[in-house]
Amino acid sequence: MHATLEHMTIWGLISDASLLVKAGSGALTLGVPSSPGVPAAFAKHTLTVPFNNLDAVRDLLAEVGQEVACIIVEPVAGNMNCVPPAPGYLQGLRDLCDEHGVVLIFDEVMTGFRVALGGAQAYYGVTPDLSTFGKIIGGGMPVGCFGGKREIMSHIAPLGPVYQAGTLSGNPLAMAAGLTTLRLISRPGFHDELSDYTRRLLEGLQQRADAAGIAFVTTQAGGMFGLYFSEAREIVTFEDVMTSDAERFKRFFHLMLEGGVYLAPSAFEAGFTSIAHGDAELKLTLDAAEKAFAALK
Repeated sequence: MHATLEHMTIWGLISDASLLVKAGSGALTLGVPSSPGVPAAFAKHTLTVPFNNLDAVRDLLAEVGQEVACIIVEPVAGNMNCVPPAPGYLQGLRDLCDEHGVVLIFDEVMTGFRVALGGAQAYYGVTPDLSTFGKIIGGGMPVGCFGGKREIMSHIAPLGPVYQAGTLSGNPLAMAAGLTTLRLISRPGFHDELSDYTRRLLEGLQQRADAAGIAFVTTQAGGMFGLYFSEAREIVTFEDVMTSDAERFKRFFHLMLEGGVYLAPSAFEAGFTSIAHGDAELKLTLDAAEKAFAALK
């Protein structure tokens, strides 16, 4: 069996030679296809386990580990807002995969270059067997890639029998943009500045929410962040995410939009800062938030 991760909270297993069984951003599934064209026979073999629940992974592998080819996980869950891994979670996955002979795959489409130059695997110090990246490697141009350990990648043509190609593979414009991006983000202190800016933003939002008496909590991983209208002390699981008041977030989103700030429009989407954001943008955002929080009382 192979395994695929849901981009929200879960990883799972799918039958041999199958395609993506759970298309769609932020969609929970219960072993049924979430996109037309995916055979039910594929989806029914998918086993899903909640993000940040290492005991559930351990129990499942103890039961069916010999049938599992791989586990794929977002090291920072980014399609149920932004949920960083609990301490020891990623290393626990690494250890369990080694114990059961399972390939560990990190989906770094969101975290790649955003939390650290080496992605979440460098940020948290856990090395997967394979990694996937999105258009960040092309400076925002449409491109993606995967890579990993030599023993796996040697199976890809021309070294091995697995054929992988595309008409846009190695597109010159995307490659030029990607190389330029890599040069820019490789300068010393880049990610420290990005993380510090994100921290300042979140601290400012929290201070203004507290002053307005609004139940509010944030999460952060490098340049990624999450906003929750919740009384939870911390956000670790999908159940914690669901404590957030989605209707209040909706109102907050529109109030911020009126103030000139465009946030991710869903309470289940992560937010991102950019090094292009400066003090002027920070002040604009926090001033708009202060008015928005006051209006939410």
